[in-house]
Amino acid sequence: MNNNNSILLIDPAFDPATASACNLLVKVGLASFSYAIVNKETNQVSAVFDEQECENSAQKFADRLKTDSYLTLPYQNVKVAVHTENAIAIPNDLYTEDSLNTHAQFFTETPVGDLYAQAQPHFGFTTIFSLPKTANEALTGFTGGKKYSQHAALLAMAEKINETALLLDFSVGSFNALYIQQQQVVFQQCYEIDNLDEFNYYLLFIINQLDINTKEAKLHLSGIIHEGDDKYTCLLKYFSKADFIAVSNDLDQQILDDMPAHYYSSLLALDQCV
Repeated sequence: MNNNNSILLIDPAFDPATASACNLLVKVGLASFSYAIVNKETNQVSAVFDEQECENSAQKFADRLKTDSYLTLPYQNVKVAVHTENAIAIPNDLYTEDSLNTHAQFFTETPVGDLYAQAQPHFGFTTIFSLPKTANEALTGFTGGKKYSQHAALLAMAEKINETALLLDFSVGSFNALYIQQQQVVFQQCYEIDNLDEFNYYLLFIINQLDINTKEAKLHLSGIIHEGDDKYTCLLKYFSKADFIAVSNDLDQQILDDMPAHYYSSLLALDQCV
């Protein structure tokens, strides 16, 4: 990464004229912004951009839309996952399209702009969410793009896990947590962390509140974490083992060969979201 905490990796053979055969995947996190270009004909990752420790990730996205030509190419599909405080999960037997506004009254903040519904048929619920004002305004240019809540990619990866498991997806200053039992989502939340003590506090809070048996539950990690760093060492105080999640969709990720395979798992897993 450069001095701006950002990195841009591009396949030198990538031709912007092939954008119509590619998907653009965008992840606007709590304090991070990243995107990937995936060629659906060759199943190849053609580009990855990542910036950590953004003061305002939605604003970073809006600003970059004005300067980064890769973001405005005519893609086959555009998929954007955005961190938002306004997201709730509604069991499918209680959800109808006509009830969107009714459910929105339980949001943390008064919603600005459109309300979105994201079905999770595998887990039996629908996520209702709205976007932060800045992200909502920035996304007006992506008229054909589909919007997702921040947990969409982690949920897509969790569909393949048939065991009691805690999934943690890290950026430099935050992490998304997802806990599943018997193919049911028990808990999902995002936490901002400034230091290791805060991470340890939230980790213990999750373990204790959910009564997780750390000897039996599996631990799956993705994002900006690696074996031996402080957060990984902290996790092994409570769990006997931690497995890293790599995207298992046969993508050619040659441009990421010098990076840990799990760093961009959640970003690339957006391609599996429907």
